[in-house]
Amino acid sequence: MKRLVQAALTACLLAVALQGRAVTIMVFAAASLTDCLKETASDYEKQTGEKVVFNLGASSFLARQIEEGAPADIFLSADEAKMDGLEARGLILKETRKSRLSNSLVIVVAADSPLLIRSPKDLTQAGVKRVALADPQTVPAGIYSKQCLEKLNLWSAIEPKVVPTDNVRAALAAVESGNVEAGMVYKTDAAISKKIKVACEIPPRDSPNISYSMAVVKASQEPVAAKKFLAYLNSENAGRVFKKFGFVVRE
Repeated sequence: MKRLVQAALTACLLAVALQGRAVTIMVFAAASLTDCLKETASDYEKQTGEKVVFNLGASSFLARQIEEGAPADIFLSADEAKMDGLEARGLILKETRKSRLSNSLVIVVAADSPLLIRSPKDLTQAGVKRVALADPQTVPAGIYSKQCLEKLNLWSAIEPKVVPTDNVRAALAAVESGNVEAGMVYKTDAAISKKIKVACEIPPRDSPNISYSMAVVKASQEPVAAKKFLAYLNSENAGRVFKKFGFVVRE
């Protein structure tokens, strides 16, 4: 009996020791990935015992934080440009970089809105006084939206109505609250809200190439663990989660 107690005590102490040494992986990721990444990380943590922590926001803001030395292990950008900038500065491990996901744009209005918006051109109508976009100067979702409207020769007419927000989730929230009549967001973000409805989807011919890139940060304090989690994000299991949330997965 004494041996059993000692064995149990040893096992408990070992478990505590292992827990104390548990690896924490810091992931800087675009706000639009919030829900799918949290589910993916939960699955990964159960399998490995490692902990994944997220810093979520606009890719431009996150890239700037990494440039300034913020402790990141992995960066997931909603566009290639922000990753290009970090790569040019030698701040990511180039060999780990991969374009993993794509998305599409939609125009959304409040769930009870009487507005009929069948195309981006309808955003020019008098009933639409404010249009929420993620900041079109710096944030990928806003940059993509601006590129789409420029391609359709609508930007000059809609720009005076634009209410820029910190990120795409903030643009969605502005529509949900009724502070704006319409917004342009990713299809995946629109899918998570019951307070809005999709007025129209932007067809591929009118949309810029939306590409999410991910890589291990060169200054990572946990490079081995970061590479393992990045490999998991490239796995079929993670791919199924991304697809469930509406992303287009690139193999």
